[in-house]
Amino acid sequence: MKKKKGLLKRFARYYKPHIKLFIIDMCCAFAISVFNLVYPFITKEIINNYVPNKLVYYLLSGAGFLLGLYAIKAALNYVLQYWGHIVGTRMQADMRRELFAHIQKLPFSYFDNNKTGVIMSRMTNDLFDVSELAHHGPEDVFLSIVTILGAFVMLAFINVYLALIVFACIPFIVVIAFLLRKRMKNTFRAMRIVQGEINADIESAVSGVRVSRAYCAQSHESEKFEKGNAAFVRAKSRQYKVMGEFHSSMNFFMDFLYFAVLLAGGLFFYYDKIDVGEFTAFVLYITTLIAPIRTLVSIYEQIQEGASGFARFCEIMDEPCEAEDENAITPEVLRGEIVFENVTFGYNKEDGAHTVISGFNMYVPAGKTIALVGPSGGGKTTICHLIPRFYEIDGGRITVDGYDIKTLNRQALRKNIGVVQQDVFLFNGTVRENIAYGNFDATDEEIYEAAKKANIHEYICGLPEGYDTCVGERGVKLSGGQKQRISIARAFLKNPPVLILDEATSALDNATEMLIQDALSKLSEGRTTLVVAHRLSTVKNADEIIVINPEGIEERGTHEQLMQKNGAYKKLYDYQFKNL
Repeated sequence: MKKKKGLLKRFARYYKPHIKLFIIDMCCAFAISVFNLVYPFITKEIINNYVPNKLVYYLLSGAGFLLGLYAIKAALNYVLQYWGHIVGTRMQADMRRELFAHIQKLPFSYFDNNKTGVIMSRMTNDLFDVSELAHHGPEDVFLSIVTILGAFVMLAFINVYLALIVFACIPFIVVIAFLLRKRMKNTFRAMRIVQGEINADIESAVSGVRVSRAYCAQSHESEKFEKGNAAFVRAKSRQYKVMGEFHSSMNFFMDFLYFAVLLAGGLFFYYDKIDVGEFTAFVLYITTLIAPIRTLVSIYEQIQEGASGFARFCEIMDEPCEAEDENAITPEVLRGEIVFENVTFGYNKEDGAHTVISGFNMYVPAGKTIALVGPSGGGKTTICHLIPRFYEIDGGRITVDGYDIKTLNRQALRKNIGVVQQDVFLFNGTVRENIAYGNFDATDEEIYEAAKKANIHEYICGLPEGYDTCVGERGVKLSGGQKQRISIARAFLKNPPVLILDEATSALDNATEMLIQDALSKLSEGRTTLVVAHRLSTVKNADEIIVINPEGIEERGTHEQLMQKNGAYKKLYDYQFKNL
């Protein structure tokens, strides 16, 4: 119950910036409810008074009054439909903005453990349902309650005993709705989870369509999709089963209300307790009463969907962001002296995963180029991820220029570090925009210069729209080498004191690699450069080469020194060049 109240309180605060429009919406809903109650009353007067007494003037006046009410009601309904939905849309935009900003601050481990499609489902489908609830929920509930209470009052004025007989049926409706509430809540929540999973599978299949076709794996992807699709059908079937039970029960009681008023009203009329006009008005008020009850029944489904969506929204919002000390140090420029002191780290610690590095020690002098080589799984890329604090270490400490990186402002730390990774990610935008990620304040000339250093300028100039050419989703319109060089151009543009090159030239052909390697060597001058490489030809000129295995540092030294040691490095080198 406390959790439910907490969610309701959190939901209510999103109305605050739009409270004026919300109040207007509620006032319109109240006015419409009042107008709905006037129609049966005027009908009673027409049947009992104006028609029998041939009061044509009053008859026409009453009809004109009703017509005027309908015109005003139409205008009020326009406000409800337009501005009411605007309130919901603006609230949805606020939540999406808040969610997007929060996602930007979540630790990398969150994205390791959660599928992109599931996150997208929460940001789109769930928040759409929340916006519908934000508009229709309060409006329909308020309108329905006012109409029900007003109808009861008007019915009591006609005949209080007949009104009590009719309203005695309503508690049964409430009891049935309450009994089915929990089942609906559980099925809607399960439906949300399945929908998120199938969205994730579709997103993965579409993104990897080239791989699946290259390996003739369309049938495998179809089978995998069909499993998710079948789970979706099962979850949806359970949802519709509960909805069917709910709606059929509610509709039975709606029909029973008609039955009750016709039977009881007929008997009251037979015994002269009410007249024809009152009987007619009573039937019309029951129609007016049933409409809001039906609305409450139908809105219950929307409430469940919106509540489930908001709960899932809150789940992400409650995920802890990357912790930032309010007293964190914000250095402008770092020299780049990096020290690992007895560092221990492992991924997915909550799942009991093995430790990647344990008691690791390493010294990287400022301004030097250090190459990390060794077998896969030794932790080379992990070491690179720890320096910008993409992950928090489990033990020991990492310092940059003597500062423990935990005491540094993350933004300031990362501003001083340039990263070029093996798996290049390009955003769905222009070439210019993707290079400008290195420095959004850069001029066009600086962007062109960075591209020239990365040996990509001439190619870009040859594109149909030059630097304004769209690269497509994830850079699909470019080759691997072209994407890699654009990524390297970002690093040139950022011009940081610390460079991390994680297989930065792995996607380049030999001719291009020779051109880009010279540019990287120039870029590395006077900077601390950490190079992760499997192709040892790219690191021969490093100031120091460190051979890393799962147990830690196996050996270190220059290329010449390591070759003379006749150890692990020489074995790797000889293996790569044995056929040359």
